[in-house]
Amino acid sequence: MTQPDDIEITQLLAASPGPGEETMRRLRDRLVQDAESAGILDVGYRSIDTPVGPLLLAATGQGLVRVAYAIEDHDRVLDQLAAKVSPRVLRAPARLDTAAREFDEYFTGRRTSFDLPLDLRLSRGFRREVLARLPTIGYGSTASYAAMAAAAGHPKAVRAAASACATNPLPVIVPCHRVIRSDGTFGGYVGGEAAKRTLLTLEGAA
Repeated sequence: MTQPDDIEITQLLAASPGPGEETMRRLRDRLVQDAESAGILDVGYRSIDTPVGPLLLAATGQGLVRVAYAIEDHDRVLDQLAAKVSPRVLRAPARLDTAAREFDEYFTGRRTSFDLPLDLRLSRGFRREVLARLPTIGYGSTASYAAMAAAAGHPKAVRAAASACATNPLPVIVPCHRVIRSDGTFGGYVGGEAAKRTLLTLEGAA
């Protein structure tokens, strides 16, 4: 049976530049298959190119657990997943094929909502309450932080609602980009203001 240490060593080799890239790709694919079969692949990840820059997608057996912008530092995000979810993290593009396809459809205007299972374990308490209500903001629409605080049952917790959006582990999928300030200005965003503007423009909300 493939052991976690073997996964880490092979992962490092696969990331090394130089000759033998195709061989390493085949070894990596075989490793992923063996890890899946042995039940020791807890978090699979891949990256995709998008109009808002490269996005890291990570999924557990329950569903998509993380979407991260480059500004968040993908290596740091993977370290956090290893600490908070499981150290058994491996690049596994096939696990994210459906997610990658839906992102492509979204960014090319062929999709207005996502149909992906989600793993929300990285959000708890009030933050999770806020995130659970974000999908009610329809494509092409926006809502205020105050409205989201009220929807989550705490109308005075506007700053906490803003914090929940700022720490959303699943941006784009869980549409915190649709939440703006009461005065109509964008407010902060985990991917930066330019990314937020791009998403809202794509959806016809800016």
